[in-house]
Amino acid sequence: MKFLKGLFKHQPRLPRIDITKRFDLIGRVGQGSMSKVWRARDTKTGRTVALKVLDKEKTRRLEQRFVGLHKPTEGEIAIQLQHPHIVRTFEHGLTRDREQFLVMEFVEGVGLSYLVDVQNELMRTSRLRFLIELGEAIHYFHQKNFIHRDICPRNVLIDGEHHVKLIDFGLVVPNTPEFRKPGNRTGTANYMAPELIKRLPTDQRIDIFSFSVTAYEMFTRKLPWDASETFDAAVQHINTPPDDIREHAPDIDREVAEILMRGLQRQPADRWQTMRELVEALREVRLRLEPKSRPQEDEADSE
Repeated sequence: MKFLKGLFKHQPRLPRIDITKRFDLIGRVGQGSMSKVWRARDTKTGRTVALKVLDKEKTRRLEQRFVGLHKPTEGEIAIQLQHPHIVRTFEHGLTRDREQFLVMEFVEGVGLSYLVDVQNELMRTSRLRFLIELGEAIHYFHQKNFIHRDICPRNVLIDGEHHVKLIDFGLVVPNTPEFRKPGNRTGTANYMAPELIKRLPTDQRIDIFSFSVTAYEMFTRKLPWDASETFDAAVQHINTPPDDIREHAPDIDREVAEILMRGLQRQPADRWQTMRELVEALREVRLRLEPKSRPQEDEADSE
């Protein structure tokens, strides 16, 4: 628990803010399972932002899963994250109704889930770069000693300049023994690693599995197994080997296919052990397939 105490023992008590007076709400831009998001003008700074307000009751139920562990809030985690491929959080606090809110950069762009669905020219020509950028964002999370726990296309935006922005930190936990213990089965069912579904001990390799499921979709528009609408049906993939990606994307580069299939291994020890290893493998392939791509650009992204 020293890690948590070091991070949060000096956190000031958050004042309550009347967000209807502080922000001009321009329009709703999204709604997750636990929050609502508005495009808003911050009257304090004059800039256009994304204002995310968490559902109080749903947030309370999530936090009950971590009773006694002093789980940091989404705002406490998000405010620390400064990476070119992670959406920036400027401020967090409480509304007058004690709802948690986050003031974030407003990203003009499209969701990765949309590009997965349409498989347009942007997706076809940018898949490897998108994966490298997303992998760098996840690697940064792991370096900060966090596990994201909900990597999937709906939590990734592609901005107006066609770069990745990872969003939504509601399920993030510290990568410490207390939070790696069995039992906390949270995430998006079709992207959850087998050990998470089985309520076994977990670590950062659950993000590697979810990343690989996301990558598989980016190339095939399909999940590695039959998609399911219910959680009980979805978890059956823990006993079903994934379809070889080449069955659904016959033109995929052999080495790319091998990299992604390794990330989908049911046993954590058989996967890539770190996002750094996985990203470096993808970089090497990209240099072979796209020799005009400049590695220094990718290196700058990882800083």
